[in-house]
Amino acid sequence: MPERVGSRVAFRLPEPPVEDITDVGGAWTTEQLFVKPGIRSVVGHRAKDGTAAWTLDLPGQICAASRHQSADGGAAFLFEPARRTAPRHFQPCTEVGVVDLGTGALRWRTSVTSATGGDQKVSFSEVTQSGRTVAAGGVTGGAAFDLGSGRVRWKPTVGSDGCRDRGYGGGPALVAVRQCGTPDRPRLTVQRLDPLSGRPVFSYRLPEATDSANIVSADPLVIAADVGDTAGAGGFSDLFSVDAKGRQLARIPATGDAFATDCASTEAESCRLIAVGNGRVYLPTSEREGASGFRNTNDLVSYDLRTGRPTPGRLAAGGSHMIYPLRMDGGDVIAYRTPSHDSGGQVVSVDGAGFEQTVLMSNPDEERTRRAESGFPVSSDDIVYDRGRLYLSATLMSPSSTEDGQLILAFTTAD
Repeated sequence: MPERVGSRVAFRLPEPPVEDITDVGGAWTTEQLFVKPGIRSVVGHRAKDGTAAWTLDLPGQICAASRHQSADGGAAFLFEPARRTAPRHFQPCTEVGVVDLGTGALRWRTSVTSATGGDQKVSFSEVTQSGRTVAAGGVTGGAAFDLGSGRVRWKPTVGSDGCRDRGYGGGPALVAVRQCGTPDRPRLTVQRLDPLSGRPVFSYRLPEATDSANIVSADPLVIAADVGDTAGAGGFSDLFSVDAKGRQLARIPATGDAFATDCASTEAESCRLIAVGNGRVYLPTSEREGASGFRNTNDLVSYDLRTGRPTPGRLAAGGSHMIYPLRMDGGDVIAYRTPSHDSGGQVVSVDGAGFEQTVLMSNPDEERTRRAESGFPVSSDDIVYDRGRLYLSATLMSPSSTEDGQLILAFTTAD
């Protein structure tokens, strides 16, 4: 049990005014900073009070950000080459860069042309990183870069039958979602890649009629897929676990409204609110009626990746709270319990085997703070807990945002 679990607001930053829809998704942390995309910029906010330690100005808006960061503090992101102007308010997302999270320096910036020829730049939609490799993908092509120099390592091949890489998942390994067939009848394969050469280590073919696939975890490989257009509210119909040789271990059905997760069909590494570790996958169940009778609640559950069966035990969110896994911490799960009508949110550490919980942070019950905390939808905004601090941050801003819209709300248990 931590010495102190009661938190206070460390800082809050309002949304700045914007002229058009602005993507500010992405969040990284260091010991001293919370780093967040802004309007044509990346900003390193001091964890203590939210003031800017550095600002990296960019020519255009950020379009996507890696959810991973390197051991030496490098994080990859995509951005537009110029400012958006009327009447189109659009620029292609052609630029790849890596920011030094400690200093705010842009380590490198580059763009590439298509592997199939021509001098038009590839427009990317997502980026990830694994070890010393950055991989970016999009409907017009992809490429992998050296994390340190920005040198192109490889470009994915496009087969004569139209097979192409659809996107990448990173972290401890690098995997590609590869699509063949036609857009209305795709055939999807997930390949583990050698990050230095791009050559497949193994290939796992998903069932016929799989419309989309998301990499939940690259190692161990866990895939969330929509098979037969039967995905439930969580964004997938099935979870597949695959061993180190590309053989399927288990298939976990998730049709209907079984889980309160969020996976976008258009991106290969977009799943939120799922954690993988201890040979298990940890999931939040969908809402059910709470003890109050009018506020909903849910549970945290897990499934064995080898057998696909539910494991014993579960953790109830309790009251009128909802609970969501954020990430693994060794053999434990770091989870976020949302605010209720009369109490603030919490961060808890959950024993990955027995589901016993330890409260790490309890946020203020005061109404104004509780309402501000509730203003960040867990399914879409970035929720990060690190070093005794909880950061809630928006992923999208628009001109229609209310005057009291929030960009970042940070809590701390420190004095």
